[in-house]
Amino acid sequence: MIIGLLKESFPGERRVALVPQDFAALQKAQLSVVVEAGAGAAAGYPDAAYQSAGAKLLTRAEVFTQADLLVQVRAGGANPAFCATDLAQMRAGQGLIAFLEPLSEPKLMQSLAEKEITAFSMDLIPRITRAQSMDALSAMGTIIGYKAVLLAASALPKMFPMLMTAAGTVPPARVFVIGAGVAGLQAIATAKRLGAKVQAYDVRSAVKEQVESVGAKFVELPLETGEAEDKGGYAKELAAAKIQQQQELMAEVVAYNDVVITTALIPGKKAPLLLTAAMVKRMQPSSVLVDLAAERGGNCELTRPGETVVVNGVTILGPVNLASEVPYHASQMYSRNLTTFLRNLVKDGQIMLNISDEIIAETLVTHKGEVVQARVKDLIAA
Repeated sequence: MIIGLLKESFPGERRVALVPQDFAALQKAQLSVVVEAGAGAAAGYPDAAYQSAGAKLLTRAEVFTQADLLVQVRAGGANPAFCATDLAQMRAGQGLIAFLEPLSEPKLMQSLAEKEITAFSMDLIPRITRAQSMDALSAMGTIIGYKAVLLAASALPKMFPMLMTAAGTVPPARVFVIGAGVAGLQAIATAKRLGAKVQAYDVRSAVKEQVESVGAKFVELPLETGEAEDKGGYAKELAAAKIQQQQELMAEVVAYNDVVITTALIPGKKAPLLLTAAMVKRMQPSSVLVDLAAERGGNCELTRPGETVVVNGVTILGPVNLASEVPYHASQMYSRNLTTFLRNLVKDGQIMLNISDEIIAETLVTHKGEVVQARVKDLIAA
């Protein structure tokens, strides 16, 4: 079976789906790899490294022609501008594994189905113990949380750590992280390592212990959120009245801190609005807000995706595709997730669609001309 590694076409994407270090594991699974020339260059993996690992370098068109299964970082709904272009080069029965974002772009999944592509989405890996080594969203969340703090530290006109000098004592920066998922916990840990005084909040009160374990004080708001977590471990969307109450209670905490990092996302939905313009107005001039939900509309009313804006002296950063800013290690982590997924999916060099396996059942989006993923089907029918 031939795996085809394509160069990413999403604007600004520097990651690559497989790195040479993982080719030995793929070869043991009776998989050979063909690579589009230059696929890993932007991530720090030159063509020579792929050739040394046993890959064959081809043109993009040749990869589409020769591969049985294509692998990418972003495809389908995660790269809608190029979805049709890539689909035109694919053939019926071919496989595809990538971040497809099917819950955000369900109609594009119909296009994959009509071409009879067997497509798996890495952003649908279930959060179960057996799938932890395949959980690409968590891997990328780690990168994103780390990088967010570096952006904040660079933009803040203060230093993060407390320093005692001959010129006096410099107090530590105060950082508030909203959302204690993987990205939020990594942001907390990174800010703490840089010496900041860190607070954090999440609608899921059950994560209090995790927040405290990485060095932050958990902010408790007198807000009844009910069942705030879905079966996959993600935060659930709150009712509008609860969101308004949450904003009111959080306003003073936001105003107190030098840096606010927001990470709240709901799979397949627009990001919840947590910070209003009025809340930003109460923040101290020179404060910094990093909105990690910018790509999905933002947690802050004033966020502009892909831009940095200054409002009342507050710098608001709306980074998008932040994992791509650390392409070497982001690619390394994604590649390991993908390789582990492939080894679970492929037996004796062939794809084995064991639908009784929760990992395969949840990630399989299209097969034999149909959209088969239950949640995606529901969205299309709605």
